[in-house]
Amino acid sequence: MSASSVLIVGCGDVGSRLAKKMLVSGWQVSGLRRSVSELPAGVTPVAADLFDPQCPATWPTEAPDYLVYCAAASQHDEAGYQAAYVGGLKHVLSWLAERGQAPRRLLFVSSSGVYAQQQGEWIDEMSATEPQSYTGTVMLEAEQLALASGIPASVVRLTGIYGPGREWLLSQVRQGYRVTEEPPLYANRIHAEDAAGLLAFLIKADAQGHALDDCYIGVDDAPAPLAEVVAWLRQYMGVTQWSDSERVRRTGSKRCSNARARALGWAPQYPSFKEGYAAILEGRDA
Repeated sequence: MSASSVLIVGCGDVGSRLAKKMLVSGWQVSGLRRSVSELPAGVTPVAADLFDPQCPATWPTEAPDYLVYCAAASQHDEAGYQAAYVGGLKHVLSWLAERGQAPRRLLFVSSSGVYAQQQGEWIDEMSATEPQSYTGTVMLEAEQLALASGIPASVVRLTGIYGPGREWLLSQVRQGYRVTEEPPLYANRIHAEDAAGLLAFLIKADAQGHALDDCYIGVDDAPAPLAEVVAWLRQYMGVTQWSDSERVRRTGSKRCSNARARALGWAPQYPSFKEGYAAILEGRDA
């Protein structure tokens, strides 16, 4: 009996981490991206441009059992988001249709940006999605496209992804970054390794016959006020100076819950920012 297969469309940071996890589990893994030379060893390359409607010559001849769409916008404006998340997904779905291929399930990697709550509310998969920016609006449109594709699908709304190479906050703290303390500005995050781990967990759960919901939030166990995160990082890194610039007040404040994913049996490797940032700062993650 042949091994189960997964095609990861947009095999960048999180996608590559997912690929490695699936390879270790004995799965056949294909990775689609423009620069296939950057794919992890063992991944079957699918060189393609999601902006090109032409089906790539290296598209798998056999239908993948699972398809994970985790592309990232290379152009950060509304047109770029439309092209990456809606246009790209439409192209992939058309390529599947052209080949008569129907994966067992599609996982679409989305964002908690589809939520607009700003008063520190707790958010779960049933909370209202009323995005007030083009990023959330486009992502919600792409989610709906995935769910209406005719392929069993689940949307995975990841929160702020951090990890090696995603160290903006660490850089800001080193510069004496100031953040408003009152009212608390809650931030949600998930380590890149846990983002990939959740995707792998959902794929394997489905393969084992567990019924999946159509939406999951990917977040750690402990949404925290940004001021608390900054204070902990300052102490951990020994930063004593403050920036002369005024305190930063970012928009949006909500607390995302991972209860649905946890109820299925998933647990993050890095349950809070403390474990995750400590691993980065100590070089225990790569």
